[in-house]
Amino acid sequence: MAAAALRTLTEIPRSIALPAATASLAYLNAKYGLTLDARTIYLLISYARHTAAREKADRVNAFYAFERWATDPQTRDRVFLATPHDPATPASRPQREWTYAEAYEIVGKYARWLREVHGVQKGEIVAMDFTNREGFVWVWFALWSLGAKPAFINSNLRRNAFVHCVRVSTARLLLVDPLIREVLDEETRAELGADRKGRAVDAFVLEDEDIERDILSGPAYRAPDSERGGDKLKDTAMLIFTSGTTGLPKAAKVHWGKTFAGTYVFPKLLGITAEDRYFTAMPLYHTSASLLGVLQALGPGCTIIVAPKFSPKTYMRMVTETQATVMQYIGEACRYLVVSPKTEWDRTHKLRLAFGNGMRPDVWQPFKDRFVIPDICEFYGATEAPGSSWVYERTGFERGAIGRTGLLVRSLFGSNNVLVRHDHTTDLPYRDPLTNHCIKCLPNEPGELLNLLDPLAISDKFVGYLGNDAAGSSKILRDVFKKGDAYYRTGDLQRLDAEGRWWFLDRVGDTFRWKGENVSTAEVSEALGSHPDVGEANVYGVVLPHHDGRAGCAAVSLVGGRRVEAGLGVELAGLARRRLPRYAVPVFLRVVGTELEVTGTMKHQKVALRNAGVDPGKVGGDKLFWLPPGAEGYVEFRVKEWEGILERRAKL
Repeated sequence: MAAAALRTLTEIPRSIALPAATASLAYLNAKYGLTLDARTIYLLISYARHTAAREKADRVNAFYAFERWATDPQTRDRVFLATPHDPATPASRPQREWTYAEAYEIVGKYARWLREVHGVQKGEIVAMDFTNREGFVWVWFALWSLGAKPAFINSNLRRNAFVHCVRVSTARLLLVDPLIREVLDEETRAELGADRKGRAVDAFVLEDEDIERDILSGPAYRAPDSERGGDKLKDTAMLIFTSGTTGLPKAAKVHWGKTFAGTYVFPKLLGITAEDRYFTAMPLYHTSASLLGVLQALGPGCTIIVAPKFSPKTYMRMVTETQATVMQYIGEACRYLVVSPKTEWDRTHKLRLAFGNGMRPDVWQPFKDRFVIPDICEFYGATEAPGSSWVYERTGFERGAIGRTGLLVRSLFGSNNVLVRHDHTTDLPYRDPLTNHCIKCLPNEPGELLNLLDPLAISDKFVGYLGNDAAGSSKILRDVFKKGDAYYRTGDLQRLDAEGRWWFLDRVGDTFRWKGENVSTAEVSEALGSHPDVGEANVYGVVLPHHDGRAGCAAVSLVGGRRVEAGLGVELAGLARRRLPRYAVPVFLRVVGTELEVTGTMKHQKVALRNAGVDPGKVGGDKLFWLPPGAEGYVEFRVKEWEGILERRAKL
């Protein structure tokens, strides 16, 4: 009987058997992600070998990747950096381009100037506050060439937050873009003077013509390899500031191992080639545009196009005019593009791929359809986090997800990234009362993402924050599943479905994202609370229809009998604008008639306020105000204004 059945099978015509086998394999591959896993595992092994070889050769500094393309006769004349003309800015310069060789020469001249004029030494941290222009790249790479470490300051910061970041960086030298010279007003310069330990910061503005002429007129300088030598993969390459759940930005130490994500891993994931032209309008002080933007160009030796800023009105025109083939995004940017008026540039570009993070599911397909971009690669990660995920979407199966892992990777490496049940009362991972261990989530169950760490060598994957050991320690969770283990807390709630797709749900705790930035509620509360007529301020983010992230809302109790609509609204708006970055200024105020509700440990209750949002019908007897574009101060927010948001008529 068995033999007869076997003969029957072998007698099936090839024209039927081969397509059937192919279809079966395709089904298994789609269901279990076999090809995806094979590619991921190969890349992990390749990355480990590559970085180990770089460390053994004492070549972990990414300057060597830049130098390689700039000094090879076959590649030196490729275009490295381009800065487009911005039609939205009348004074914008024409488009400019620099080859690898030209950029290398300029970087060498900046290195000579930094060494001779400012005495920059190996291992020294230098703070730099720059907008998106070529000078950012020249200074950054010049510092690396000298063995120094740049500290990227968010160019939106002013006064207290700005001074805090410069001080935390421990830099003695601060270099400032002339386009934002106003950051160094008289009060700020005074605060950067000698501190209690006698340390003063030398703040230097690179004035456009005179300084640049002095720099470029001199010879280039290449420091000997010994000046860049000695660093290991886990050593700090740069500082990038991130605002977490504390009041002021933290200096995340980005190690050299992480820079290889830009120069090695992601170029291979995205299939970037030497012919690509990679466009970004994201700020270079962020990890996305620096590590996953500029450094990606160093992988295949292609062109990085750095736009001065993001504007939905001119974005696709700049993409088209620069002949970009790959664009970088954040989710909010894609939504702005989708809802902006159609232009003649929407489909005249050469884009084959959009790469970034935060693309909302409801924006994903409309974005692809309007701009006819065939592929989207969405990634998830944080500046200081040891883990990340990604999806490369073409057919729609991964649309809206932030990662996918197949059966093989989940089986072999499933413990590296795990979801655990979350306690929304304590905002901590939930622990079993009997074992005191965390509980892994079931498929499709929301939980906080944790990344595995070596408990005996935490710094191999997570190097923490400069000058803030407490903040670094708070990110490490121990005895998670067994005594002695250690995991990194991402602070993000996600879910993993049965097909291996990862979905982002929300941030844990007080911090929320607005305009692509993390907003610290403590910082905003402190700023508003400094006004004499504000008794308390409880700040939180509210979800708005048709908008990404959460808009800032401050529930305030007033003292002294003043009213927001009688001049106080103008004062509060002015105070917030002076004290806070633009993205952190609250969009809404909720004036409460009684004292703010607090917990037994005197912490503000946010859940009820967050759930009510800014729907006038859900705030009881409280009054709502908002800060519409162009308004001098907060004005009353009524049902009519709420309906404007619901109907997409109101702009924020």
